[in-house]
Amino acid sequence: MDLRLPALRALLRRPRRPRRLVAAAAAAAALAGAGTWTAAVASDDTRQVHRTDRIMAVDGVHLDTSFFTPATAGRHPAVLLAHGFGGSKDDMRQQAEDLARDGYAVLTWSARGFGRSTGKIGLNDPKGEVADVSRLIDWLAKQPQVRLDKPGDPRVGVAGGSYGGAISLLAAGYDHRVDAIAPSVTYWDLADALFPNGVFKKLWAGIFVNTGGGCSHFEPALCRMYDRVAESGTPDAGARRLLEERSPSAVGDRIKVPTLLVQGQTDSLFTLAQSDAAQKAIRANGAPVDVDWIAGGHDGGDLETGRIQARIHAWFDRYLKGDRSTGTGPVFRITRTGGVDSTNGAAQLRGASAGSYPGLHGHRRDLPLTGGEQRVSNPAGASPPGVSALPGLGGSGGLAQLSALGVGVALDFPGQYARFDSAPLTRDLRITGAPTATVHVTSTSADAVLFGKVYDVGPDGTRQVLPSQLVTPVRVTGARAGRDVTVTLPAIDHEVQKGHRLRLVLSSTDLGYASPAAPATYTVSLKGDLSVPTAPAVTTAAAPLPPWVWWLPLAGAAGALALLLTGRRRGAVPAPDPELTEVPLVIDGLSKRYARSADRYAVRELSFRVERGQVLGLLGPNGAGKTTTLRMLMGLITPDDGEIRVFGHAIRPGAPVLSRVGAFVEGAGFLPHLSGQENLELYWRATGRPPEDAHLDEALEIAGLGDALARAVRTYSQGMRQRLALAQAMLGLPDLLILDEPTNGLDPPQIREMREVMIRYAASGRTVIVSSHLLAEVEQSCTHLVVMDRGRLVQAGPVREIVGAGDTLLVGTATPVADPVAEKVAALPGVASAVRTDGGVLIRLEPTGTAERLVVDLVRLEVPVTSVGPHRRLEDAFLTLIGGSA
Repeated sequence: MDLRLPALRALLRRPRRPRRLVAAAAAAAALAGAGTWTAAVASDDTRQVHRTDRIMAVDGVHLDTSFFTPATAGRHPAVLLAHGFGGSKDDMRQQAEDLARDGYAVLTWSARGFGRSTGKIGLNDPKGEVADVSRLIDWLAKQPQVRLDKPGDPRVGVAGGSYGGAISLLAAGYDHRVDAIAPSVTYWDLADALFPNGVFKKLWAGIFVNTGGGCSHFEPALCRMYDRVAESGTPDAGARRLLEERSPSAVGDRIKVPTLLVQGQTDSLFTLAQSDAAQKAIRANGAPVDVDWIAGGHDGGDLETGRIQARIHAWFDRYLKGDRSTGTGPVFRITRTGGVDSTNGAAQLRGASAGSYPGLHGHRRDLPLTGGEQRVSNPAGASPPGVSALPGLGGSGGLAQLSALGVGVALDFPGQYARFDSAPLTRDLRITGAPTATVHVTSTSADAVLFGKVYDVGPDGTRQVLPSQLVTPVRVTGARAGRDVTVTLPAIDHEVQKGHRLRLVLSSTDLGYASPAAPATYTVSLKGDLSVPTAPAVTTAAAPLPPWVWWLPLAGAAGALALLLTGRRRGAVPAPDPELTEVPLVIDGLSKRYARSADRYAVRELSFRVERGQVLGLLGPNGAGKTTTLRMLMGLITPDDGEIRVFGHAIRPGAPVLSRVGAFVEGAGFLPHLSGQENLELYWRATGRPPEDAHLDEALEIAGLGDALARAVRTYSQGMRQRLALAQAMLGLPDLLILDEPTNGLDPPQIREMREVMIRYAASGRTVIVSSHLLAEVEQSCTHLVVMDRGRLVQAGPVREIVGAGDTLLVGTATPVADPVAEKVAALPGVASAVRTDGGVLIRLEPTGTAERLVVDLVRLEVPVTSVGPHRRLEDAFLTLIGGSA
């Protein structure tokens, strides 16, 4: 399993564009003098970005660097890109190339102890990694491609995620030459992050050490500190001091540059409270600060890579290039869940924003709680521990999806927690920020350690959800005599529906933290109401319905016109169905005979329905009638029987509602001597619609074409032509997007890009229908399926139902499972059998067993789980449905 906290090389990286490797290999060179270097000129696919690889000698260590510059002459603003913990400069290559194409000189490097760089890991030691950044800025100031504010002072910004995000903050605090920063999912105070409220976050700390290669790869002082705290389970003053010295908070009063703070809502490592503290400090210095809460984080979920990277680029355009016309987005933005994908549990995302940052303690609403004095046991050895998040497993398959939705594997053991409930809510409540509660705690031991969390409990009282899987630890000193404690609970953004209630739980143990090993009994009682924050100024914009959207490629328009002129006269158009105005597509009894045939059908009695936000896969063997169905859907041909309704309107050739449909069917034709942008503009002009209604920028952002638009189409690779065709299909941002075999001719990386485009587009509240023969790809990208064979519907429904989640799960593991462990798994409650397989274990559940409970039990058995999924594949289900005829 990749533990780059987690895989943060993906956080600031767009989907990779297809590239040809260009030969420019350099022989290995000795590390001597100021450094060694090799140069490479990027291929045609990266549009002449120049890269120089260089080993720099800096203060006794060697740093492996890459310098990316535009092909255009002149001086450019510079950007330093820092990688996440456990990564290297290679993780930032795509981001660097994109910035270089946008007119920046970009320097990436592997931090001390990572990649090919030497030295010990100092966790951003001011005398180590932070000083390295200043030496890199010195080097940039001497490069002829870099714009200078004055001699020795380059125009420079710094960006990075997690570990790299902290170095951007520290660089701005220690080096006055830094002009703008964009840190993501990072910490403000590392001591508070790893020792929150005096409690040791043991699992995340262990992951840090393991990902760094072991304690011996860190500076000796850090290694000694970790050994001491891990053994005692309690952080001491020296440990806090050591981490505070390496934290941006130590120089918070010196950070006075424009700062874009991106923080994850699904993050038990660096919580929203970290960015909140950073915002307050930097804003107090007078610098502009924007805050963006994304859906994902270190515990999984959607990192919104494309959107965040675009916002970072805009931030630098404004504050490094000085382009005041560039919009940098709202001062505060948050991603909210607008629904749930019924097949894979992924969140459907939408944005909310405000003109000012509300903080974590804005408008408050007090909710009375019920529950008398309760006794809580801290068991010997703090075992069994309760479970909130599963640190280190958030990035793997279904676990990430569970974390993103705030459901999953939360578990409290009877006798080890106290609970206090509110009354059912009389109206919906949106919590945005950190709730608080005051309780009285008495302990049979000198200190007590409790873990506070707030559950959203359903009307029946049985289903409870822990938002973002977050918990707040608190150490109560002097608890033997009894103390009142105000617990600041995790900052969240979560809507509690009318009829639900809130449940405050205080538990004695948690899997991610160190609890006292000695047994003790805590007595907990309420001293006040549960105070929850709201942010009424943060509003979610309704998804606009574009008034002008194209419905047909130019070549198809000519064909449709011919059909209108030569085809049969149409009858009266049925009136719109008001009950279907929000339904993208309903097909009812659709039939189409082959030409000059009375009894041979291309499509026969086909019926299905498609809802908003779905990615529908249209499957079937050759000759199943898929393309015929799509052509009828677009009004290119007329059905013999049945009806197609799009947003309640019956489809006929030329129907006005087709302006809300975009299509990419059987390829798209472009003029090769024109650039991509010229082709798109020419196409849009041919529709006769206003230029502002094309939404060109939004379509291109979704398709991810970047600067390819400026080049002649004849220079495009097949993958780039496909992306241009997609951009053409998305002009005007149609509400219904139809794609027929969009991955034809693409290699695996390009196919992955296409998948991400479709998922992003549907996540905006629109709908995608895709016809494809690549079953594995359909299984990953589609939420629903329609399976056809010989013109008829075989089955329709969510992917999970068609695949058949069944009672058999395939659990992937990082290392082979030994027989004794497999026997223990087989003996777990709810497990009927467990059989070792290559790369994991095949588990059949009893009717009472659940996947969520299974994951918890596997973690307790220390099974190194990397993935959990149904054993049956879509290919198996498809062949079963069509009888192997494919």
